[in-house]
Amino acid sequence: MRNVERLSSVKSELLDIFMSMEVAEHERRSRTAAQRNLRARRGIELHREFKRLSEDIAELPEDGNDDEMH
Repeated sequence: MRNVERLSSVKSELLDIFMSMEVAEHERRSRTAAQRNLRARRGIELHREFKRLSEDIAELPEDGNDDEMH
């Protein structure tokens, strides 16, 4: 009977270790996905910002008359 209890205890410990490893792996993947999403979102924001700035610059007059600005 003692061996059965010992075996059950070892199985339980192994299962706990395995589950801990799974949880840690899931957390790592979640963090990686969150970082990837953040980089992608920031890239999209930068793209839109540059596009908007390009459009704003394109709307400026190009008459070459700099005297009015000074």
